Amino acid sequence: QVQLVESGGGLVQAGGSLRLSCVASGDISRINAMGWYRQAPGKERELVAFIRYGGSLNYADSVKGRFTISRDTAKNTVYLQMNTLKPEDTAVYYCYGQGMNKYMNPMNYWGKGTLVTVSS
Repeated sequence: QVQLVESGGGLVQAGGSLRLSCVASGDISRINAMGWYRQAPGKERELVAFIRYGGSLNYADSVKGRFTISRDTAKNTVYLQMNTLKPEDTAVYYCYGQGMNKYMNPMNYWGKGTLVTVSS
């Protein structure tokens, strides 16, 4: 099985920066893409950034130009660099992994989340 563990959340002033990390362990060979989602109280969980192991990237319009997703294959870690943070970025951020099981069925993996709070 795959386990994802996030870290790096915290409290930051508007305009500041944070870097989130997600370490993958277990049967990581089954993962073909990873990303970050976030969920604020009373709102739907939304995609923030996504990176396929082939190299393509996707970002939510609300974070383009401010957030950067990257991957360190040697450390089995995905990062989310968040700059120019806004109060609207306050949410629990979840690491996400996409892969397939041995039957070639799609699988979704989730971390437990890390809280980011941006004060105004």
